[in-house]
Amino acid sequence: MRTEICERLGIDVPIFAFTHCRDVAAAVSNAGGIGVLGAVGFTAEQLEVELAWLDEHVQGVYGVDLVIPSKYEGKGADGLSPDELEAKLAEMVPQGHRDFAEKLLNDHNVPHLPEGEHHHQLLGWTATTAGPQVEVILRHPKAKLVANALGTPPEDIIKQVQDSGRLIGALCGSVKHALNHKRAGLDFVVMQGTEGGGHCGEISSLVLWPQVIDAIGDLPALAAGGIGNGRQVAAAMAMGAAGAWTGSLWLTVEEANVPPAQMQSYIEATSHDTVRSRSWTGKPARMLRNDWTEAWEKPENPDPLPMPLQMMVALDGVKRGHRYPEAAKDVNFNPVGQVVGLMNKVERTADLMQRLIEEYLESCERLNKLNNG
Repeated sequence: MRTEICERLGIDVPIFAFTHCRDVAAAVSNAGGIGVLGAVGFTAEQLEVELAWLDEHVQGVYGVDLVIPSKYEGKGADGLSPDELEAKLAEMVPQGHRDFAEKLLNDHNVPHLPEGEHHHQLLGWTATTAGPQVEVILRHPKAKLVANALGTPPEDIIKQVQDSGRLIGALCGSVKHALNHKRAGLDFVVMQGTEGGGHCGEISSLVLWPQVIDAIGDLPALAAGGIGNGRQVAAAMAMGAAGAWTGSLWLTVEEANVPPAQMQSYIEATSHDTVRSRSWTGKPARMLRNDWTEAWEKPENPDPLPMPLQMMVALDGVKRGHRYPEAAKDVNFNPVGQVVGLMNKVERTADLMQRLIEEYLESCERLNKLNNG
């Protein structure tokens, strides 16, 4: 199971775990894979705290996931600080969208945040805000991998990361995007099928993976989208993947910083309960269907805005939902893939890692028996 990318990163197994929780990232890395911390929700100062904690608690290496879309409102606004860009973009958000989001939350009796509690509206959804995050990453020697969730990273960021001896890659949902990543000189590609949680394309994993692998040749391709057990890891590796990029299944581990009400929503959900929606971020993302996603789909209501404007509308709902998950149960942001139908219990991260490896080996043994007659 040890592939070339394992050798380059110094990890035991090619299991990559995207998570917004540092405890999960550390547990995966310490179990032989590599935890990849999602940075989009952190300012540069907050990311410094998270990575310093990971430096202390990770025995080997870890990764960081950025969100720098190829296309977004405000792209090219050179010379503006993150605060200036946020103020400029805030002026582009129609008040009607903010009023609609506020009414949705109020109609569901979701309490407001405590008075005086401030949060940024923009977060790390642009090159301007991601640049300071990259500077933080490069100060932490155990952060050996950087991934971009939406599109090919800017040329200067690719150079910065590679010149520091780190690997940099990006997610893709089509062959076209994968080839763009290869032409830009990235070190790996994450090919995510439409089954995956969060931002995803329209092509299923079983169709996408072999197409991308054939198109990009010897560039390492990590399989993502619908991987929830070792059998699926084995299937991806059999098609030529260099590893498995997982995300959703780490939402229901003991170490996950997921409120109990939200975790219960994941455990109770079936694979039929997800939907691709632009209602939170402005780009199609897979999540649990609920009153929030349904409301933004109705023709008489406002259409979701482009990224990052829609998240500037929705972020108050994210924050209120995280603080008051019981009240926000029907309007919460629950990004997750179709694999949620397999996520029906809570288990320790180390146990889940062990299960993935054992199921992978069992699958390989089953195929060997078939091949040997």
